[in-house]
Formats: sequence, structure tokens, C-alpha cells
Amino acid sequence: MTPTRRELVLGATALGAWTVLPPGARAQEGERESHGLSAFGDLKYPPDFKHFDYVNPRAPKGGSASYVISSVAGNQNFQTFNTLNIHVLKGDGAAGMGLTFDSLMVGSQDEPDSLYGLVARSVRISEDGRVYRFQLRPEARFHDGSRMTARDVVFSLETLKTKGHPTFAQLLRPMESVAAEGEDAVVVRFVAGRGRDAPLVVAGMPIFSAAYYASRNFEESTLEAPLGSGPYRVKRFEVGRFISFERVPDYWGRDLPVMVGVNNFDEIRYEYFRDREAGYQAFTAGAYTIREEFTSRVWKTRYDFPAIQDGRVKREELPDETPSGAQGWFINMRREKFSDPRVREALIQCFDFEWTNANIMFSVMKRTQSMFENSPLKAEGKPSPEELKLLEPYRASLDPEVFGDPVTPPVSDGSGQDRRLLRRATELLGQAGFKRDGQGVMRQPNGQPFAIEFLEDDPSLQPHTGAFLKNLRLLGIDAAIRMVDAAQYQRRLDEFDFDMTVRRYVFGLAPGEAIRNILGSDAAKMRGSRNLAGISHPAVDGLVEAVIQAKTRDEVTVAARALDRVLRAQRFWVPQWFRGTHWVAYWDQYGRPEVLPKFGRAAFTTWWYDAEKAKRIGRAG
Repeated sequence: MTPTRRELVLGATALGAWTVLPPGARAQEGERESHGLSAFGDLKYPPDFKHFDYVNPRAPKGGSASYVISSVAGNQNFQTFNTLNIHVLKGDGAAGMGLTFDSLMVGSQDEPDSLYGLVARSVRISEDGRVYRFQLRPEARFHDGSRMTARDVVFSLETLKTKGHPTFAQLLRPMESVAAEGEDAVVVRFVAGRGRDAPLVVAGMPIFSAAYYASRNFEESTLEAPLGSGPYRVKRFEVGRFISFERVPDYWGRDLPVMVGVNNFDEIRYEYFRDREAGYQAFTAGAYTIREEFTSRVWKTRYDFPAIQDGRVKREELPDETPSGAQGWFINMRREKFSDPRVREALIQCFDFEWTNANIMFSVMKRTQSMFENSPLKAEGKPSPEELKLLEPYRASLDPEVFGDPVTPPVSDGSGQDRRLLRRATELLGQAGFKRDGQGVMRQPNGQPFAIEFLEDDPSLQPHTGAFLKNLRLLGIDAAIRMVDAAQYQRRLDEFDFDMTVRRYVFGLAPGEAIRNILGSDAAKMRGSRNLAGISHPAVDGLVEAVIQAKTRDEVTVAARALDRVLRAQRFWVPQWFRGTHWVAYWDQYGRPEVLPKFGRAAFTTWWYDAEKAKRIGRAG
């Protein structure tokens, strides 16, 4: 289902002179005003809404919650941290730092792509859709009591675009300019032809204090907690072990509609462990209180420890309506040995999903086929006339199979060594100029042995990878797992120094600017980008733009399906598996709303500490 640092001298002239427009320029003819943004303008909540439907507006404040990190952004790492600056490429960022920063707007978890005002009380949009004027709330404050002004927003967006981690810098490319209009308004101008979600990207970016960074280098790795403005601030931490955050009792935005019923814990803590097994053991002992489970073997066989048996720990399988996306072993196509698609298809033939699912995953998983798995964006059957219209300009550069049924991974006989599939893999390698020598070693066309290193930093998938490696070795391929520590793993990914590695990418129902960083040709050459496979194809670039530029949800669906066909024909990954539910276990000391948001997974931000429950299970205090 994980930004470049250049030397920056921060001060009054860090990014050149501030651009400030006269206050009289505020209102422009033809502008329309809105309390929120969405990709297609279809907001669920009216301007006078009191709170989101999926929260308990009377949820009590207090207590604590603790987790392990389950998703990453910027430079964050699943297994360790050594910096509190998550917005640059340098270092391994700590979990939870997003809790300390506010943004212009925040998302609704029961809509696919809507934001509502936080620091910005409203936004005015020009008739041509290129200029957005965010009207700021004068009460917005940083944690030191200083006012958050338009200049802070300008500083933040300019800094992230020019000095931030590549994921942020790439997302902000459609922003042509940003300027302060007095202290209360920010004017953002977008390039012509910008993607429909570019304003949402800008509205969701963290806001930093320009005054704070006047004496600090934004690009440095640091263990100084940065000045924030969000509902939490850093409380204490031990590098690589844990970090905790305390709720800001006088948080300026606590009574705004977007903040009612959320951020209910007085303390939030993230624990770090060397691998998933250590994390599981720590949860059973009560070292942290809420766990998302991702390993089917553990979920099916090991949730029988004493605290489960006596009811102190609950486990649930919750519905998950978010798209499952793409999980698999991604192949680094920058390497010559993987440049031929027949070689990559041969690798796909060697993975026996049916055996792996039945013998390792208790048959609870489904095979991933698409980059848009478990969503309406997944291609099915022959291309529709609308899809063909998008595909036709690229026909000469595409394999004819793109214009038929979409490419799908093979179905094995479940034996673990399906001879038919292994024979097909051998044939494909032979067609690509690979052949076995007299000692049974598969050799590349240049005569070098065909060796594949699977780069991993977590042993939890070794049983699955081991079964895959066994079949590769039957073909004479020297396949092996290379375990490295978390920091080295991230560095090697940033430098694209790997053969194959496991990754999961999840796209929303209206993919936007972010997909360029995963699928685009420019990103394939950008250090630290998420395009691990090195995807670089004019048809992919063109269809990515079609997805981003689509004007309606129907157009998004058509463009994404056309893109999916091209991506699947590229064979840049060995698809793994997915499930349509969310596994959660927790120590029974919490309450939560009855309504689950459609797109919020377990929505832990809406839970609250229940002192009576905690007392019953002996965890009060």
C-alpha cells in the first residue's frame, strides 16, 4: 500500500525580496469565493457546517494513544529516525511531525478529494482558474504566540518548491508564483494547463514560520523541534526508539469545524522497532496500544495471546473503501539486464501467487493486477471507444497487446513450481538472448551470469520472497535477498541502487500531480523520486497528463484505464496481492464514532480515550 537539499541561507532575502501586493488589489472582477476546494467542485459540506459527519463533536479530550508508523511521507523511514525535519531529502524523518504543522486547508475523510478551510477561511478563484486568493484567519498562530501571516505561507511554498524533498518540489511545479497581499491574503498563480488538483496540493502544504527560519538552515537534518502551529507539538523522543507529541491546550484552531471531534488524545506516541516481528511482540506486551496489521500469517494465527483471550485487546476487520493500489516487487529498468520486457515477463511467470496465497497467506489475499487495483480506474476487457481515442496517438510506440484485453499475471496450478510457467519463462529469456551454460547458469547476452538481488530492510516478507527465489534459481538465475539496515535501504532507493524491491503505491479516485513523481519520465531521473522502476515512456507521460487534466470524474476514469493498459504492458513489476479490508487491533481503552469515514481507513484521529474502559483492563493512569 514511501526532496532535495541544497544549501539555503535563510534570512530577509532568503528567496529574494518578498513579493507583496497592495491591499487594494484584493477583490478581482469575476472571482468566485468558496469555503473549500475539491477536484471537481463537488463539496459535501456547506459553508456553515459545524463538524464532519464521521466525528463525535462531544468526544472527550485526554489520555494517550501509541502506534508504529504505517505510512511515510517526505524522508520518513518505517524503522528509524534521526531528524525532525521530514521535508528535505537529508536524514530519516520522525513519524508524526505532520501533527505539528497547520496548512491552508485540511481534507475530509468521507470525500475522495475535498478540502475545507483551516488557516484559510476561504479562497477566491479567478474566472480562468489560474489565480487563487486564500483569505487567512487573523487568529492563526504559531506555538510561540506569533501571528501566522501571508508572508509565512509564501515562504513555505517557495521553500518547499525550491529546497524541499523531491516529492514536495515535484508536486509544486505547477505553481507559477505566490505572493503576499498584505498580511491576510496569499495569491497563488498556476501555470496554464495545470492539473486540476494543483490548488489542493498548495492548500495542503505545511506552513512554516519565516521568522524562525531566518536564523536556521531549512535544509539541515536537525533534532531541534521546529516551531509549529498544529494541534500537537513534540514532547520528547529518543532517536530511533520513539517520539511523543503533546496536545496544545490553547491551540488556536481547536474550535473550527474541521477540528471539532478530532485530535482528542493528550499525548500521541510512535514507537520504532527493528522489524515487524519485534513490533508485534511489543504490542502483545502493551508497549503501544493501536496496531494496524499487514501480515496475513500473523493476523490468522497469532492473535491468540492472553490479552486477546481475556478481552483486554480487541481486533477488528474494518471495511476499507480506498483503492488498494499496486503492491509488488518493482524492477529497476535502468539496469541493462532488465531492459527487455521479455525478461521482466519471465520474472512474472516465476512467481507462484496461488501457492504463496494458500501456503503462506491462508488464502485471504487476492492477486493484484493493476496499478489502480480495487477501484473503478482499473482497466477491464477491450478498450472502450473513449480509451482508444486517448491511446491511438501512441499506437506506433505501443505493443499491440495494449489494444486488447489488459495484461494480467498468469494463474498457476498452485504447486509452487508450475512447469508450464517455468517453461514459458525459459522461452522468454531465450528470446531475449539469455541462455543456460553447461553448468546450468543462466547467462545474459553479454555472457555475464544473470544475478538478481532483492533489496529488503524488513524480514517479514522473506517467506514470500523465498518461494519466488526458489523458482528463479530453477532457471539458473542467481537470485538472493540482501538485507540492509533502514538507513542504508532508504539511501539505496534514493540513488536507485537496487535490482528489485517491494513497494506499494496507492492512488486516489482522482489521481493528480503526485502520479508524475511515480510514473513520469522526469521523475525517473530525479534522485529521491518515487519512480523506482525507472518508468520512462512517451505514452505514459501523455496519459498521465490526460489523467491530471481531466475535467470530470468520468474523464479521469477513462484516462486512468487507458494509462493502466499501457503500464501493465510495460511489465515493470511483479504484482503481489491485496485485500479489501483493514485489520486493526487495539487495547480496549478507546471510544470511537459509530460512523466510519469512507476514505479514512480506521480514522484514529477521531478516536478518544475512555477512562472507564482503561480502568477495567488495568491500564488507567
